[in-house]
Amino acid sequence: MADGSVFKRCSCRDADGRKIGNRCPQLRRTGGAWSPTHGRWAYQLELPVHPGQARRQLRRSTFDTRDAATTDRDHAKTLLALAGDDMAVAAEIADLLMATRVGAPLPDRDTIARRVRAGLPATATTTVGEYLHQWLASRRGIEPATVLGYASHIRIHFVPHLGAIPLVKLRVEHIEAMFTAIADRNTAIEVARQSDDAAIRASVRGQRPTKPSTMHRIRATLRKALNDAIRRSNNRLIDFNPAAHVELPTGVRPKARVWTAKAVQKWRDTGERPSPVMVWTPQQAGQFLDHAEDHDVALYPLFVLILHRGLRRGEAIGLTDTAVDLDNALISVTQQLTTLGYTPVIKKVKSESGNRVMAIDSFTHAALRAHHTRRAQWKLAAGAAWPDTGLFFVQPDGKPWHPHAVTDRFEALVHDVGLPPIRLHDLRHCAATYLKAAGADLKDIQELLGHSSLAMTDTYTSVIAELDVERAKAEAAAKLVPRRRRAA
Repeated sequence: MADGSVFKRCSCRDADGRKIGNRCPQLRRTGGAWSPTHGRWAYQLELPVHPGQARRQLRRSTFDTRDAATTDRDHAKTLLALAGDDMAVAAEIADLLMATRVGAPLPDRDTIARRVRAGLPATATTTVGEYLHQWLASRRGIEPATVLGYASHIRIHFVPHLGAIPLVKLRVEHIEAMFTAIADRNTAIEVARQSDDAAIRASVRGQRPTKPSTMHRIRATLRKALNDAIRRSNNRLIDFNPAAHVELPTGVRPKARVWTAKAVQKWRDTGERPSPVMVWTPQQAGQFLDHAEDHDVALYPLFVLILHRGLRRGEAIGLTDTAVDLDNALISVTQQLTTLGYTPVIKKVKSESGNRVMAIDSFTHAALRAHHTRRAQWKLAAGAAWPDTGLFFVQPDGKPWHPHAVTDRFEALVHDVGLPPIRLHDLRHCAATYLKAAGADLKDIQELLGHSSLAMTDTYTSVIAELDVERAKAEAAAKLVPRRRRAA
């Protein structure tokens, strides 16, 4: 490769008005050295050509110093060197250099290197990574949590595996290779976790395998983005969506397992859980509630509500005063207090089926009534400092609960009482399990958990008639959980 030359040129003109360029006598001092005050620095570099193409040179000027011109020339040479002995690729990179506008920086070396390593044209216009970032920035009218999910998929998976590929050249094989790499990484994490070497185990601490269900969501994000690329009316970017033709293993939800005596013993011996989703026996649930009532009176009623009525964490924390009807033993689930990143936000329930009214059993009613009384005492003690949040469950100072704090307190209670671990969300599974044992059918359980449409009439009286039946089932389910007798 030619080294190219660095020189000075100016904008002076001759008597006929023509530019003199680097032939201006003022550019040189006596003795031949370049003038320090006249002209600007420039360089030219011989470029590779395509077969049959005439000779061409890259000329760039208007640099303030010789070093600046030399650096820019060396950058161009570094880009050309990426082609190695492949003259076709070298000519493509030269095309890219010639197409760079006057005054604009030369292409980024790492970007071109990724394209060359992938066997792609160096002059590719829009890459998958570039398009996905543009697509995300253009999305409007979607939930902030959805935006965060899209951004996470783009950053963690799409850009590292597919980012350098031209959008028009993306194929099914590329996407399949990405999911293969994700699966291989999952295996590596599991192997490292089981290593006898503490350093190897530490190397994957905090890293979580990508679950099958998450892989399906990753594919769904890419499929949506590529469908939008097809649907662009003014500039149809692609004609084929390869993500729609990628097959993944079925993301089967793990089955809930009960913490039987045998399972508990194995967990104590090995730390192994039979399933990611675990359910306590009624006796274990009663032991937890007894412990929570003694050691965390502020959150005890919330745990009772989730365990007996199967609310989601955000639904319980987000209950308003108006949603809790203690006189008629009813609660209305219409919103949830969840997080966006770490910031608490109020949102509507996840779906129309989640917007529901439910009866509460006498055990839950007593816990909520006691909390209401206790909260009034907190408010009286706080006086004017008490914040008016409108939420039913609040901290003793009146502030809302942070969802993560509720989970942390739950896990601490489980640990302290010595019970086998379950997730806070698994209390919903406990509720469903106890309802089934009490004689409720699948439809009852689906309606309770808000997983399907709840058939309700328009009149309040008919709602009460339905809820009376539901309350009897709830009562039977709650009675399954044994509690210790307390002194009057």
